[in-house]
Amino acid sequence: MINENVTETTVDNFISFSQATELVKDEVGRLLSASPKTVRIYTQHLTLSWGKFIRAFSLFACAEDKEGRIHPNAIKFASAIEILHLATLVHDDVIDNAKLRRGVITLHKKFGRKTAVICGDYLFCLALQQASSVPNRKDYVDFDMPDYMGRICLGELKQNQNNFNMDLSVFNYLKIISGKTAALFEASFYAGAVLCEETKEEINRYVRLGHYIGMIFQLTDDCIDFEAPQQLAKKPVQSDFEQGVITLPLIYAFQKQNEFKEKARASEVSRSEINTAVFETGGLSYTRMVSKKYYDKALHIIQELNAAEGKKERLKSILDKAYKGL
Repeated sequence: MINENVTETTVDNFISFSQATELVKDEVGRLLSASPKTVRIYTQHLTLSWGKFIRAFSLFACAEDKEGRIHPNAIKFASAIEILHLATLVHDDVIDNAKLRRGVITLHKKFGRKTAVICGDYLFCLALQQASSVPNRKDYVDFDMPDYMGRICLGELKQNQNNFNMDLSVFNYLKIISGKTAALFEASFYAGAVLCEETKEEINRYVRLGHYIGMIFQLTDDCIDFEAPQQLAKKPVQSDFEQGVITLPLIYAFQKQNEFKEKARASEVSRSEINTAVFETGGLSYTRMVSKKYYDKALHIIQELNAAEGKKERLKSILDKAYKGL
């Protein structure tokens, strides 16, 4: 939390949401383009395929005070989180052997797997360096970015350990995505909250909100893998199972059709059979239902926040986008 007795920031230094959204893009671009010469060609390539900055924008939404102002330290935290997210995507693309990321050839396909892995490692270090460079760092000791990084890595490892696990339960799958995807959203909401909130209780509300939105984001993505054409998704779709990843729609189909599960266990199912089983059993409807439960919990938290109505509306917009996959 901010200690007004030690920080040199004044009201004049605060920025608006729209200013913050532009500044963070500039800062991420600067970090990638100003990397050491050895790695710069690879980090500059990544500027062609960065995402929608939804985690950064979530952080800014949480960081708004009652007057809609944002502490400038939000730029440091948001850019660190976006760099961290980029690092996870680079490694994900290597693991999944993906050819495209948001319509652009992936780093490992253009420069090789070893280069991509090392570049991803560099980005992890860059994210930590950026987060630790925030002024008055001692004021934010509760924001433990390395802990969130560890949770993300453990989530990815648990997913890998359960590749082709046809008996993966709903409970264990939700635990996996709690680390793999939701942890970074939690980090974003936490970092934003510590910049404007004074009580641990209120900060924890934002953390829970970030968790729920992160879970929704992944569950929506699970459905997109079955529903959206590659041109719309701008990444490989209908590829999770081929990579061994068992997502919630398929888990539900396995629970409803044991014969289909045993056939899949024997590697005797086609992509069309997988799609048919998921649609016939209502796997997508079930996943949407689980997502809706998280949505309702998140909406309740937003309504209970001690925040301006404009801030609540912005947070609800982020929630809606996660739920609808926009």
